This record gives sequence, C-alpha cells and structure tokens, in this order.
Amino acid sequence: MKDADKSSPTTPDTRDSGISRRGFLGGAAVTGVSAVTGMAAMTGLGSSIMSPESWAAAVKTAHQKASVEPGELDEYYGFWSGGHSGEVRVLGVPSMRELMRIPVFNVDSATGWGLTNESKQVLGESARFSNGDTHHPHVSMTDGRYDGKYLFINDKANTRVARIRLDIMKCDKITTIPNVQAIHGLRLQKVPRTKYVFCNAEFVIPQPNDGTDMESLDNHYTMFNAIDADTMEVAWQVIVDGNLDNTDADYTGKYVASTCYNSEKGLLLTDTMRNERDWVVVFNVPRIEAAIKAGNFKTIGDAKTPVVDGRHGSELTRYIPVPKNPHGLNTSPDGKYFMANGKLSPTVSIIAIDKLDALFDGKFKDERDVIVAEPELGLGPLHTTFDGRGFAYTTLFIDSQVAKWNIAEAIRAYNGEKVNYIKQKLDVQYQPGHNHASLTESRDADGKWLVVLCKFSKDRFLPVGPLHPENDQLIDISGEEMALVHDGPTYAEPHDCILLRRDQIRPLKIWRRDDPFFASAVAQAKKDGITLETDNKVIRDGKKVRVYMTSVAPAYGLTEFRVKQGDEVTVYITNMDMVEDVSHGFCMVNHGVSMEISPQQTASVTFVASEPGVHWYYCNWFCHALHMEMRGRMIVEKA
Repeated sequence: MKDADKSSPTTPDTRDSGISRRGFLGGAAVTGVSAVTGMAAMTGLGSSIMSPESWAAAVKTAHQKASVEPGELDEYYGFWSGGHSGEVRVLGVPSMRELMRIPVFNVDSATGWGLTNESKQVLGESARFSNGDTHHPHVSMTDGRYDGKYLFINDKANTRVARIRLDIMKCDKITTIPNVQAIHGLRLQKVPRTKYVFCNAEFVIPQPNDGTDMESLDNHYTMFNAIDADTMEVAWQVIVDGNLDNTDADYTGKYVASTCYNSEKGLLLTDTMRNERDWVVVFNVPRIEAAIKAGNFKTIGDAKTPVVDGRHGSELTRYIPVPKNPHGLNTSPDGKYFMANGKLSPTVSIIAIDKLDALFDGKFKDERDVIVAEPELGLGPLHTTFDGRGFAYTTLFIDSQVAKWNIAEAIRAYNGEKVNYIKQKLDVQYQPGHNHASLTESRDADGKWLVVLCKFSKDRFLPVGPLHPENDQLIDISGEEMALVHDGPTYAEPHDCILLRRDQIRPLKIWRRDDPFFASAVAQAKKDGITLETDNKVIRDGKKVRVYMTSVAPAYGLTEFRVKQGDEVTVYITNMDMVEDVSHGFCMVNHGVSMEISPQQTASVTFVASEPGVHWYYCNWFCHALHMEMRGRMIVEKA
C-alpha cells in the first residue's frame, strides 16, 4: 500500500490483507476521489474533498466535543436495543459510556428480572419464553417532541411489544400481539401525542393459523398493528398484501407508512427478489378508526382484536411502488417526507406527505405521483436519518459508508436540474445497518451527533474468538463534514438506538412507596396484616409461607427463618435506606434465586424449599463496608 493511502483518514487499517477495503470493493476512499477524474461528478461529491491536514483538524475538534471529563454528565441519553439478549441498554452520549442495562424479554440474575414475582407479573403468560430479539426502541411523544415518559421496544422472536417506564428504567407492560408472527418495525404516533404504538408483523401466516391451509402462501397474510400506548392492549389490526418491514408515522397523526420487501410473498430467497418494485403501504389512521367505529371489521380465531381489510383496493390503504426490497422507512423532522430506503436498489424514494390526501381521494392516476425524488446514493441503502438543517444521512450497507446528501437538491435533480446533492461519503467499519442522529425522530433534530450501528467489526478490536463484537461508531455531524470520533464494541446485534436530551427524562433517584410496580406485594401484605416498612415476620398459610423483612445497610430485619421441606416460600424485602445508590440484594444459595431491592423498593421472589438443612441467603449488591456480613439463614426442617 502506498504511503498516501496509509494516511487517508477514511481508509481502515488493513493489517494482513494487503489490500484496502475500498480497493476491494472497487471504489476509492473519500480522500482519494479527487485523484480520479470524473469520480467526483459521478458521486456528487464536487469539491468537498478535504485535505489530510484539514481532515485531521476537524477530527481533533470533534474529539474535543466528544470528551466528557470524569464527574461530568453526558448531554444525551441513548437507548440501544439489546438485540438477541432481549434487553435495552442505556448509554451516555457523546461519551458512549454504558450506564445501565434494562432487562425486558430476558432473564437477568443481577436484578432478578424473570425471577421476581413483580417481573413475572409483567411478563405474564409469555414468561415461558426465556429469549427475546429487541430491535427498535422509541420514546413517547407529545406534539412531535419526546416527553420522556415511556420507551417502547419490540420482540421479533416471540411477537411481543414492551413498555419501559423511564422514571424507574424498568419494563412495566408486555403485550403479545395476536394473529401475527415476528413483530419487527415499530414506531409511535407523534401528534398530538403517543396514543398508538404502530408495529409491523414481518411474516405471512394463515388466518387463522390453526393448522389448516398451511401450504398455499396465496392465502397467507400479515398485519399492521396498533397498540393503545396507555393500556398496552392491541387496538386494531390491518390485513395487507405482501409482507411488512419498517414503519414510521407523520407529524399530523393521520398517516403511517411501512415498507414491504416481499410483495411476491415468496418462500424462497430468489422468489422474494423477483419483482423490480415492491411498495410502501400508507395507512390512513382516521379512516381505519372510522371503519372500526362503524363495525366494519372482523375478529380472527380466539382473539377479540378488530381486524380490517387493507389489501389492494381498500379505502384504508394505498400501495406506492418503490424499488427494490425496500427496508428502512424514515420521516423527515420537518414532517414533509416519508423516505423508503431501497436495499437492493441504490435509491431512496422520497414520498411527499402533503400529496397523500390527494392520493387517498383518487386524484392521481399513478400512485408514484406522490414520489418527489429518488436519489441514487450508493450500494445497499438501509436507513436514513436527519440533522434538522435539510441534510439526510443514509447508511450504505454494501459500500460500508454513510452518505450525507441534501434533500432539497435531490428533489431539484429529480426534476431535471443538474445538481450534486451528495455532499460527503464517509467510510464506516463495517456494513452499517441503522443510524440515528440526535433528536432526529422529533421536531427538535439538532444535527450534533450521528450514531452508526455496524453489523461487523472485523479488525477494529482485540480478537475474542470466532464470535466478533459489533461496532457502534459516533460521528460528529455539527459541521460541514462528518468526522468519526469513536468506535465502541457491542454484543449480539444491538440493531437500533434513539438519542434524546438529558433534560427530557426525569429519572427517580429513590422509589416512591406508592409506586404501582410493587402494588401486588403491598396488597398481599395488607391481607396478612403486615406493615412492610417495619415488620419482620413469617406468615404460614398451609404449605405457603410468606417471609416479610426489611433491609437497612448492612443488615436484614430477619437473620433467620424456619420453613418445612416442600413449602412454597415467598420472600418480601423492603429496602428502608433513603440514600440513593444504596441498593440491596437477596440471593438464596443453591436455589436459583436472586433479586435487587433499591432504596424504598419492595421486591419479592417465590421458590420451593425442597431440600432440608441450612441454607444461607446474602446481600449480593455491595451496600456497605460490612456488606459481607449482611446475611441470614433459612432453616428447612424435614417434612
């Protein structure tokens, strides 16, 4: 490799390969484009190429912006989906420091999620699943701005949607969606508030899926789903043609759009790529609500959810042809456009939202008349995000790049004007999927930071065996040029994230004693005549034993209790510490039981005392200099 290549700020360290990634892909690194006559015009880069010196200065400035000194707080909260872990991760941005993990669809022995009675109550009947696959975290809104109340997340693996309370950073509701399989794309109603959680079921199935008609895909369908964000009950479903992928809502509360990458309803890979165009389905929410109010719906199987028909010819939907196997669907923060990313086409299709009324009123002969631009950006466009200044940023999966482009200029080019709408292409490592700019899914997009979630890390980190980490990269987009400032290894495909200002969330530092999260424990204590804040007692109810105790660092209120072999034991612990950060734990040795009890919280766990003998329990959250001495014994007498 030439020395000039080695100094290129966008050329990765190729180590033993002997060839640059950009060379392997048949292109050129951004800083080498100016050496190729005509390449700038072809890519739309024009004269935006930076010299190595100016690039180095820009990167140095970006690093200084990203620096968060010890004891200082980040400007943004970032919520990452945990992918195959089934959790949500909380990061500070721009430091990219992991602050917390919120278990949702997984079992977590640190907090006791999936083990405690409170978490099992939230999980409900789906507690039988110990896995999850989280993809799309989104924060509730009021008038198109984040209100910091809830975060919603999907589980593709087991067709669920969860709600997380952001004041306590714990999941409080989980809903299993009937009649469908594999919830993938998820977005929220933005205006006037988050009344609905919109989510797509990706795979077509028989309706009803009861063991009949399992062979003919012609009679298999999937649905667009709306969940009541307040009750977490499924409000309604819309049957569609083809499948569904990603989705987003407008800023009027009227329209939601979803991509379809398998309009063919193909079973084999080659079948799903047969059509040169698939489509974006647009849903008219007021018309759907009116149809349901008028009784124009059906129910399927045992589910009571209203189901309306949104297939071709319906007054509830419109199908806009776009190329090819589209993936991401993103709404610009000015509320003007839906953007469908082509995946197998180098294009992004820009749909004018203000033309949708006319489309639904039948004023266009061709559904594609609502498309106002289709810029060519590169190979494998997956997702687009925005800076609020008129620029869009699209991940190019095959090119391993992010393209920065001007929306207004792309529209002018579509109308025949010669204009270079692509402003910059930045190499990222490697194969980027989602990207997300600060505040970008709200009216307040501020164009400061861009997170790119790369599917592969290859040589970016120390080797850790055949299973590589993935790579989240932080990019400064506040200036004219994007500048990469941070690589961060991540585990098991985080998939997507969302960034909001720290002042938009108001987390509690200690629990409120009247919190509904442990209301069932309070109710049981009342039945037993127990005052949770002071009593340390054992209540026997036949073969069921309820053990109530308080905890104040460094001691439990009960250091010993007795039960009989075969008893079902429920331990209720109330942490009476008032100092923030003094969490306690309860771990019963050799019983698969552990849980976290934070200040002023009550938590409970149930298990069977199956083995006679002495069984120690201890605090497993370090709380005091005498933390090791915070322990007790359960004496199990032979039956």
